[in-house]
Amino acid sequence: MSDANDSDSKTEEATEKKLADAIEGGHVPMSREAPVLASLAAIQIAMIFVLPTGAHNLAETLMHFIDDPGGWHIEEGGDALALINLMALAAAGFLAPIVGLLIVFGVSASMAQNAPRFVFDRILPDFSRISIAKGLTRIYGFRGLSEFFKTMVKFVAVVGLAVFILNAQRMTILNASFVDVSQLPGSILGVAAKLVAAILVATLAVASVDIVWARIHWRRDQRMTRQEVKEEVRQMEGDRLLKARLRSIRLDRSRRRMLTAVPRATMVIVNPTHYAVALRYVRSEGGAPIVVAKGVDLIALKIREIATDHAIPLVEDKPLARSLHDAVKVDAAIPPEFYRAVAELVHLIQEKRSSWPLVRDRRTP
Repeated sequence: MSDANDSDSKTEEATEKKLADAIEGGHVPMSREAPVLASLAAIQIAMIFVLPTGAHNLAETLMHFIDDPGGWHIEEGGDALALINLMALAAAGFLAPIVGLLIVFGVSASMAQNAPRFVFDRILPDFSRISIAKGLTRIYGFRGLSEFFKTMVKFVAVVGLAVFILNAQRMTILNASFVDVSQLPGSILGVAAKLVAAILVATLAVASVDIVWARIHWRRDQRMTRQEVKEEVRQMEGDRLLKARLRSIRLDRSRRRMLTAVPRATMVIVNPTHYAVALRYVRSEGGAPIVVAKGVDLIALKIREIATDHAIPLVEDKPLARSLHDAVKVDAAIPPEFYRAVAELVHLIQEKRSSWPLVRDRRTP
């Protein structure tokens, strides 16, 4: 009764996370008719392309024993073993292509429905399967009754098709006793191939419906209660808040490391308060000037404050400050297109370092 109430309370469609978790856990929609359809297709192919040649080769091998039974002298165990090995090889050559087709088609039918994955929990013993109460529920429940109805439909369809095909081929069957014995296997194979083809068409219709039904039933089993949906949303929002908090901590640490590098700068280019880019250039170190820190608004003000405390020249150049901020990452050298503008500032600083004011516009003479 509680299971029924729980099922009735699951009125919400499953979320993408719930479906993904079910698939990862091995609970996937699976049609039992798809492998049956694939097996019938493999048998049909074998009847058309494999059995005629294989049966002929097997008959020729066995003909040696039928035509000349005295040609094999079985006097000891080794002779019998050699005879058995020969027969086994002949039978294996006949059956191997058929078994291979069945395996390939059966595995392909399962893989086509769901991607293969290894789920260890699915192979562990489940003692609830031996529960009599749950067993009766599975047999007489909705799913059990639907499986029984599906089986009866298949049985009636197969019997009806068999009767129809055999009735259409009754003259061929009756005349089989008057034809040459060598033609009898071909006649039987032709009738069997037509019978399997008809069953294959019927199974195709049943499997098509069953595949759709299996997915609908699977989605219905994955439905959630409103409380489960709320709990999942709450967990996801909690994850988002935690990720945002961690991202904020990382950014804060990165800013602190960047600001500790400002005292190493040679100059700070500002705009005048919104942007600030701290550059370091020492000729003895070689290479192009490096951006040791950059920022906008509050970070820019902090860079200016640190630069002022350490007597680092501040140069106001709005276009250059914004361009460097947008184009160059921290701890990276400036690209060649900025060499000329930065070189002018470096030269100006070196010439007037003794009388350099705290803030200067490079355009002021």
